[in-house]
Amino acid sequence: MRWKTGRRSSNVEDKRSVRMTGGKFKGGGIGIILLALVGMYFGIDPSVILNSNRVDGGGSGQQSSMQTNPEEDRLADFVSVVLADTEDTWETIFREEGGTYEKPRLVLFTGAVQSACGYAQSATGPFYCPADRKVYIDLGFYSELKNNLKAPGDFAQAYVISHEIGHHVQNLLGINGKVQAKRATLSATDYNKLSVKLELQADCFAGVWANHANRVRNILEPGDVEEALNAASMIGDDALQKKSRGYVVPDSFTHGSSKQRVHWFREGLDNGDIRLCNTFN
Repeated sequence: MRWKTGRRSSNVEDKRSVRMTGGKFKGGGIGIILLALVGMYFGIDPSVILNSNRVDGGGSGQQSSMQTNPEEDRLADFVSVVLADTEDTWETIFREEGGTYEKPRLVLFTGAVQSACGYAQSATGPFYCPADRKVYIDLGFYSELKNNLKAPGDFAQAYVISHEIGHHVQNLLGINGKVQAKRATLSATDYNKLSVKLELQADCFAGVWANHANRVRNILEPGDVEEALNAASMIGDDALQKKSRGYVVPDSFTHGSSKQRVHWFREGLDNGDIRLCNTFN
């Protein structure tokens, strides 16, 4: 992916120098990571999985100083460029539709973080919090993406960010609020089906970003699309469940199968039209 000459966003909050410890969530390791991935990978609100929908959800832990490393600093720079690129893309799309795009903030953290959606550990994975309109990511996640989920590459990493920005777009358009309002009226199985549609639309919006960014700024290099499609496949609910449990439970899907995620990212990438991202129809 051609990114080094890109604009850097001013909407990044770098909290990597502080590590939060304590709080209500304990443990670590690949077992917890995969458990969190199965339920909530690339999700909207960590409280859905971690049962913490309070702002003070156990986040009164201690803080200790941390030092970053050159590789993480490079990733932080990369994230800033991708965020800026999504800003440019969605500002254009909203303007063309007669609207105004409100830029989200992106928070880099290490270990754990307090958001308006609750306290979350890095095992939760990257997430978007609609309550404060911020995307949260621990850059250590990219090691998990590459080594444990077998989805390497910078464009796979960009797909992660653009998917979360897709949730922000849904929030601005009122789609997220309509889905959340139905939670109390639906069974767990039926709400999971609705959640899948929401996640697949965010995948499609990620593809729309890639389409526009490449047409305007020529960001794609050979192999980039394959990296993103591979990532979409590797984080399908069926792939994650099989990896963690050894079997698949379709009624518990919240993000869609590998095939679905690949299809909807490809739909956005090929057409670049948000009107074709109606996964709810």
